[in-house]
Formats: sequence, C-alpha cells, structure tokens
Amino acid sequence: MNQRMRVKHEKTFQQRLKDEALRLRDEAADLPSGKDRELLLNRAEQAEKASRIDAWLSSSGLRPPK
Repeated sequence: MNQRMRVKHEKTFQQRLKDEALRLRDEAADLPSGKDRELLLNRAEQAEKASRIDAWLSSSGLRPPK
C-alpha cells in the first residue's frame, strides 16, 4: 500500500482560502468583462464562503446535536 504524502502548511486553512480569494480577485481585475472574469469572481466568492464556513465550524459556540 502506498503512503500518503504529508504536507506541512505554514498558514491556516482559513488564511490560505482568503489568500486564494484575493489572488483570484486581483487576477479578475486585470481581465475585461466576460465569461473568464465571472468565473474567477465566482471562484473567489466560493473561497470566501468556505473560509466563513470553516470559521463557523471551528467556533467555540458551535455545539454538537443532542
């Protein structure tokens, strides 16, 4: 059986998602209006949503169902 490669990340998952969203928005700003730009903006929005969901899931106020 093959062993999985482990990667030690220097940034948190939330920070990597925020950085990716910023990168995508910067890249979209350089493009003219159109399908490619909208795709990048949608991907940036998805990364931001994922960051918010991760923050919510890891919050101390979240309790398991009874």
